[in-house]
Amino acid sequence: MDSTLRMLYHLAQGPLVWAAFILFWVGSVYQVARLLSLTRKMETRRRGRAPDEGPLSAARSTDGQPGRWSARLRLSIAGTHSLTIGVSVIFHTLLFMVPLFLLAHNILVDEAWGVSLFAFREKLSDYLTWLFLACVLFFLLRRILLARLRAISSFQDYYILFLAAAPFASGLLAYHQIFDYRTMITLHMLLGEIMLVSIPFTKIAHLFLFFVLRFLVNHEYSLGSGRRAWR
Repeated sequence: MDSTLRMLYHLAQGPLVWAAFILFWVGSVYQVARLLSLTRKMETRRRGRAPDEGPLSAARSTDGQPGRWSARLRLSIAGTHSLTIGVSVIFHTLLFMVPLFLLAHNILVDEAWGVSLFAFREKLSDYLTWLFLACVLFFLLRRILLARLRAISSFQDYYILFLAAAPFASGLLAYHQIFDYRTMITLHMLLGEIMLVSIPFTKIAHLFLFFVLRFLVNHEYSLGSGRRAWR
């Protein structure tokens, strides 16, 4: 058992890290290219005012007027589900920031490549991890308790929540040395690598596709003029 665990530990610390990063980047490039292939470059010509398409169109047509952004906000999901949006912002921010600025991760990066990044204090990372797990619990309970969400939830939706929470939870257990440390840290690395590989091939891909959709593709929810349109 010890030899198997030792072998898994060295695999997770070495070859599997590189494999996970390669699959992540290849998959991400493929997904962005695939999304762009469904769009076309917009023609640069002046067009007349578009016909009215409802309240959202009316809000978008008030460019330059004081109430433009407040009208758009009231009609958006941020205006109708403020709590969920707030928790979502915290969730996505911590999902990116905690692994990137974790002291233990930065020590490994420094030892491997000689690059030292800013790192959170260990106590702060601990608090942020608990906050992240609380956000995961919020989304899980919301998906279970709200009938309209429960009706459209699939296995992948729950699997994604597990994928997001598992590396944080296992890292927390390893940090506090709950259960066997070597087992938990090996599990933590394996779960992190599984999550990294899964990002481009599951709904988690919205982490980077969001920016392509909102800033490059022109549609009613664009955060800008957009230079591409759907085919």
